[in-house]
Amino acid sequence: MFKKFGGDEVRDRSKIKSSQQRGIRSSIIEQFPKLEPYMEQIMPKKGEVQVAKCEGKISVVMVDDEPLFYNVRDGPYYPTLRLVHKYPFMMATMRVDKGAIRFVLSGANIMCPGLTHANVVEELKANPVPENTPVVILAEGKETALAIGHTQMSSQEIISVNKNIGVNVVHHLNDALW
Repeated sequence: MFKKFGGDEVRDRSKIKSSQQRGIRSSIIEQFPKLEPYMEQIMPKKGEVQVAKCEGKISVVMVDDEPLFYNVRDGPYYPTLRLVHKYPFMMATMRVDKGAIRFVLSGANIMCPGLTHANVVEELKANPVPENTPVVILAEGKETALAIGHTQMSSQEIISVNKNIGVNVVHHLNDALW
């Protein structure tokens, strides 16, 4: 999504009113309930919150010029990887095997075999994830996130079908939003 994203794609950047800020905060807390105790640190009430409207109907929520969340066409909010690195517990995780890492870092979607390798399938069975859920992608043997995406099918379907796209990657390390 952000492969060719840069300053030229930002059409409008404006400071938002406190009522809009409260609406965004409540939407984020509703979507990521584990962040509620930390919301004052993430989006302080006295901080300058801006929304940058970009090409492709992408809205980026920024606090003090740091992008924290984004959404597409008023859809669900996705955190940026910088925020996920600070609060890694905020959303469901899936782990890819070592062979898929270079493809994920180039922005490719994650195929089911990359999620069902013998070294990572036990974690997928232990932590089931439903379909169309935002997830953090971790690499085998690593603890920091390398991508954010949303599942195309549930974890049970990923294990049983074991082909096609399992996770649609929307943001990865070293893309333009990073």
